[in-house]
Formats: sequence, structure tokens, C-alpha cells
Amino acid sequence: MDEEQKKVLGRLGAACARREHCVGDVRAKALKALGGDAQRAAEIVDSLIEDGFVDDLRYASAFAREKSALSGWGPVKIRFALRAKGIGSSEIDEAMAGIDEDKAMERLDKVLRTKASALSGDPQIRMKLIKFALSRGYSYEDVRKHMDKY
Repeated sequence: MDEEQKKVLGRLGAACARREHCVGDVRAKALKALGGDAQRAAEIVDSLIEDGFVDDLRYASAFAREKSALSGWGPVKIRFALRAKGIGSSEIDEAMAGIDEDKAMERLDKVLRTKASALSGDPQIRMKLIKFALSRGYSYEDVRKHMDKY
């Protein structure tokens, strides 16, 4: 590994120590830092994986917990976002298993109540609530179960 690679490795290692990153993000950052040299970037990524700085399962689990608990995203939206990051299906399934389904349904109910209060008096409230909940990443079946209140 040459000096430039060691510098980039140090910077990326420090970034990965501060917060979780997926392999795809680290690869993109390494490629950018090395001017597009894929072979040298791959060496850096391999080194970070080997040293435990980068782990897609750990990233996917943290991402799913954060988006579900703090951002109020539903499972559908979380899965799509993780796929877009290049995370494999088995890692996504394992990460999604860590989300408490009862709490997710409580968040859906809270999101719908908040949105319903903002839409009070609107004749199309049910349609708008369904559209809103679907855009947040909840399945139609889950949304339909909660719509009897509105």
C-alpha cells in the first residue's frame, strides 16, 4: 500500500470509527479520494472490512433501528433504502428482524394521528392519510388496519 492509500485508509478508518458506514459508501469515498483507481480503492475497502471498521450487517441494523425509531419510516421504505445502498438481502432480512413490529405499528398510529389532525375538515382525509402512510414506507395492509379510526 502506497502513502496516498495509507492516508485515505486513515481518514476512512477514522470516519468509520465515528459512525457506521456500508461497504458501498466507503468504496465510493475511496474511489473519489484516489481519483477513480478501483484496484487501490478495493485494497482500502478490504483492509477496513478485515479490521472490522466496515460491516454491512452492522450498518443495516443501525440504519433500520434509526429510521424506524427516529424517522418513523416503515419497513418497505427501509428495505428500499438499504437495497439502494447495495446491502444484500440476507443482511436486510436480519436487520429488519431487529425492529419491534409492535412499536412500528404504534409509530404508524402516531404518524396517522398527527397527519389527521393537520388535515381535519378535509373531505379527502382518508385518501390523503393512506397516501401519506404509504409514502412513509408502511404496507397497504398495515395502513388499512389503522384506517378505521379516521
